[in-house]
Amino acid sequence: MKKNNFFSVNVMCFKQWKGNNYAIFNSLNRVLKIGTLMAAYFCLFGMKQTFAQTDTASINKKINLEEVEVSARRSPAVYSEVGRVLHVISRKEIESLPVHSVQDLLRYALNVDVRQRGPLGIQADVSIRGGSFDQVMILFNGINVTDPQTGHLSLNLPVSMQSIERVEILEGPGARVYGPGAFSGAINFVTGSKKNDNLTVNAMAGEHGLYNVAANSTINTGILKSYVAADIASSDGYIHNTDFKGHSLFYQGQLDFGHEKLDFQLGQSKKEFGANSFYPASFPNQFETNKTTFASVALTAGSIVKVSPKLYWRRHQDRYMLKKEDPSFYDNHHLTDVYGASVNASMPWFLGTTSLGGEMRGENVWSNNLGNLMANPIDVPGHDAQFDKSYHRNNASSFIEHVYTYNRFSVSAGVLMNWNSSLGFKVDFFPGIDASYWFNDNVKVFASANKALNLPTFTDLFYDGPIAEGDPELKPGEAWTYEGGLRLSRSWITGQTSMYLRKADNVIDWGKAGGEATYTPRNLSDINTFGFQVDGRLDFDALFGDILLNYFEVGYSYLDQANGDVPADYESVYLLDYLKNKVTLGLNVSVFQKLSLSVKTIYQDRQGSYESYPSMDIVDYKPFWLTDLRLQWSEKKYKVFIDANNLFDTHYYDLGNVPQPGRWMKAGVQVSLDW
Repeated sequence: MKKNNFFSVNVMCFKQWKGNNYAIFNSLNRVLKIGTLMAAYFCLFGMKQTFAQTDTASINKKINLEEVEVSARRSPAVYSEVGRVLHVISRKEIESLPVHSVQDLLRYALNVDVRQRGPLGIQADVSIRGGSFDQVMILFNGINVTDPQTGHLSLNLPVSMQSIERVEILEGPGARVYGPGAFSGAINFVTGSKKNDNLTVNAMAGEHGLYNVAANSTINTGILKSYVAADIASSDGYIHNTDFKGHSLFYQGQLDFGHEKLDFQLGQSKKEFGANSFYPASFPNQFETNKTTFASVALTAGSIVKVSPKLYWRRHQDRYMLKKEDPSFYDNHHLTDVYGASVNASMPWFLGTTSLGGEMRGENVWSNNLGNLMANPIDVPGHDAQFDKSYHRNNASSFIEHVYTYNRFSVSAGVLMNWNSSLGFKVDFFPGIDASYWFNDNVKVFASANKALNLPTFTDLFYDGPIAEGDPELKPGEAWTYEGGLRLSRSWITGQTSMYLRKADNVIDWGKAGGEATYTPRNLSDINTFGFQVDGRLDFDALFGDILLNYFEVGYSYLDQANGDVPADYESVYLLDYLKNKVTLGLNVSVFQKLSLSVKTIYQDRQGSYESYPSMDIVDYKPFWLTDLRLQWSEKKYKVFIDANNLFDTHYYDLGNVPQPGRWMKAGVQVSLDW
């Protein structure tokens, strides 16, 4: 998505695999484009951006890739034309994996780094290609829901994983496509409904008092298609003060008027959890509550020139206590409001397709810790406390992009113009170009060059804690990323390899140098990141027919950073602790008739260290292997599964002093009924 202030762009183009159209909410079998409008729309201004679905080459090799529309451009584009690394995890694949949260699912993605503080989606930091968790844009059905308070909270989606239809991962900068914030990549979570009226119920239980019950239903009533989902989850915790409970409720609807379609959604989720060693390890009884509310409405109109207006709002309320048994010791309350409006339009002509658009976005926080002092404090909703600080900033952007395709060659070039109120009168420009060429029907080369921006979060600017202090004078980070690669796609084998170089300045990181007692954010200059990846998948079903082994996949990524002007004794909390080496392995086997076994293994070798408690020694992260498996019996109307996460009970640390769960056994059932 994007951030702006005048008119904005938020469009999503979806197309089903075999040439059939595919609605944004997987509801109507038609092409759907969505955006947000402002006054410009009523003045006949328009535009269009594409957010689609995608690198499905590694999901279903029988798909005709040239017909799949993808979202790495502002204009509609099919997979075969795009010069970017884009991955999709489908619902079918999600249901075969031993995962119960989007955080667990993302761990298996190459070049994605997930560092969990709490299990099963309680809290996790996600980054791409060595960027920090504040440098990844999180989108929900194409809308930017990245939390401006801190990236720690961006994955607090208003829905459970049972409603996620697919996950789309764009590697590399996305400012030209989605706006500032997509510094190192973007992840879009797309919810879905069934084609027919349906009721699906999921129930799961496991060790440590774990349970999760979820239900969703698709209901067709004339021109209205509705999707409703709810879930509840709880656990006693795998160690002291890691207990949690949470729930969510979500509604999604679409009105089909023929040439026009109106889409709307509303959701809320709430979590309460023990936060053992989340931040200072010397306080094992930290506690936190999060509440997320989200709503949006979007209209699709036009035939040749597509105009797509959209409005959205996200509210997040957070309470953090350093001592659960004594809240008065250190008790933080925050409430953020994000609202935006965008409009998109694209127009095909004989020299290609030209797209125009813009967006307005406002970001606000009320807090007793973050922001500037208020003249009149206000009450914290639902608590006996007051907000005495606040901060507000606006973002406005507009763009132009042109796409030209000739035979096997395709090129996309454009520029985003962006203004943010926190930067005064400065206007930033984000140019970029992507190109691809098919040598034949199976081999494609691609290349891109794009510029990106990363704004400081409210925590970066204002946080005031016992051992950490923000800096309101922080500058935004900037980077150019250059990339090239090759992709292979056949019915029985798919794969790709790519190489990239990111040259960044003023990159924001938290840390401290020798002799400093307080952690502070700072701008690090001349941070050059080099990386490459290679991955592939063998589909034995397509090669040999129905055999025991269904598929095998393997991936490897490497990353290295040259740390410019970083002091030799500098202790980085986030940015310089990155995955240097990552290996992913996947295997799916038909054990017996309808019984299948899915195995996922990852290897992580992290560059960086942390201050171990209570010794206070600086300890390097140790590499580790993790293996998860799912044994599943699948019938048409129900599925029964048994999961073993961290099968070999590996003891490891992946984020400071937070010990990760050992072996965790779970079992569950899914029942799905059409009528």
